[in-house]
Amino acid sequence: MRRYLKDLKPNEFEDIIAMVALYRPGPIELIPSFVNRKHGKEKVTYLHPKLEPILESTYGIGIYQEQMMKIAQEIGGFTLAEADTLRKAIGKKIKSLLDAQKEKFIEGGVKNGIDKKIAEEVWGLFPPFARYGFNKSHAACYALIAYRTAYLKTYWPIEFMTALLNSDSGDTDRIAFLMSEAQKKEIKILPPDVNSSFANFAPEEKNIRFGLLAIKNVGAAIVEAIIEERQRGGPYQNMTDFLTRVRHKDLNKKSLDSMIKVGVFDSFGMDRGVLLANLDNILAFCQNIKKSQNSSQTGLFGNNYHSVALFEKNKEGQIALPKDKLAWERELLGLYVSGHPLSAYLEKLKKFNPTPIKKILAEKEGSNGDTTQITGVISNIHRIVSKLGQQILFVMVEDLSGSIEIIVFSDTLAKNPAIWRDNNIIVANGKVSWRNGEPKFICQQAIEL
Repeated sequence: MRRYLKDLKPNEFEDIIAMVALYRPGPIELIPSFVNRKHGKEKVTYLHPKLEPILESTYGIGIYQEQMMKIAQEIGGFTLAEADTLRKAIGKKIKSLLDAQKEKFIEGGVKNGIDKKIAEEVWGLFPPFARYGFNKSHAACYALIAYRTAYLKTYWPIEFMTALLNSDSGDTDRIAFLMSEAQKKEIKILPPDVNSSFANFAPEEKNIRFGLLAIKNVGAAIVEAIIEERQRGGPYQNMTDFLTRVRHKDLNKKSLDSMIKVGVFDSFGMDRGVLLANLDNILAFCQNIKKSQNSSQTGLFGNNYHSVALFEKNKEGQIALPKDKLAWERELLGLYVSGHPLSAYLEKLKKFNPTPIKKILAEKEGSNGDTTQITGVISNIHRIVSKLGQQILFVMVEDLSGSIEIIVFSDTLAKNPAIWRDNNIIVANGKVSWRNGEPKFICQQAIEL
């Protein structure tokens, strides 16, 4: 669609409506002719002068059901009700009804002073037209949405991307795609934070802040409790302050584990690995608070929760490794937030001199057939079995600049099957293949970095 719109260069709303109607199986074959006629590269012709006012807006190409009905009215002398009956008859392919409608149409054309042969040629347009004719009023609705969203994406990109992220917050694959779209517009996605995040994604200056609800295993009730207490009592000062103030049944091992892993508490200066190592202590601390609240007795020295030794000393092996943080973010948020797995291998990658995926995408069809080398982290693998019983992999690989789908055929897969695993970093050699405006990378050889 993007490629066709770039070719079309729409300068009026009617162009967008037409493209919505044309971009479907069948009429999609008419798009090149439609584009060429708009730009004067192909002559616009009509079977009869009466067709010109009906088909002029679409450069002589019948696209809409309303056009078909109007032709029946102007050429065959049908009423609009009869024209609608004709439309339904063609769509249902009822031969007896079609024969009657054809005879009536040609007779009406002759009565209107149209040569019988021309009337028959015009009728010949109807059967294929009915198979792909689209309702213009329907297409106009979609076109209006497209126009408005394009305007918002251009002039209010942060607010627009924030709204999109919120509308698809339950779909991690969609969120990952929208994140990459935002990054293309140089909009930074900030990680979730206990003192900055709201329930949903929200604009924060020229960036977008992750919402707490986007985290797997963190429900609406605990998110609401965290935000309400923060608004009432101010920002949380540290982990102890947070645990003391947020007293909710859904603040449990599962929700705390997920929030820790994605960095919600990073602003407290505590390492994620250390917090996870002390998760049992944290839960015991929460339980003691609940017991004290439910008890009618007061301790000899009062209920001074802040004096509790919440965390053990940092032990060797507790500090979370960067790759662990990224893996947790990918698992619980659907994408990397604090960095990218390739960042640690930049020096090592220099000897391979890989082509940035962004460059391949930018060159579009110009890169078709090019043999090149790319590197990236595997983010998704889809396996299929061909009709010949051979296994084929469709692998999404992303580097620091973008992502592309790699196709791994059975002969390549057999050479090194163990490397095709989620989160693995690979170096792949192969050819770029563009089809229908979408790039694929046909892998010929790959190694694990």
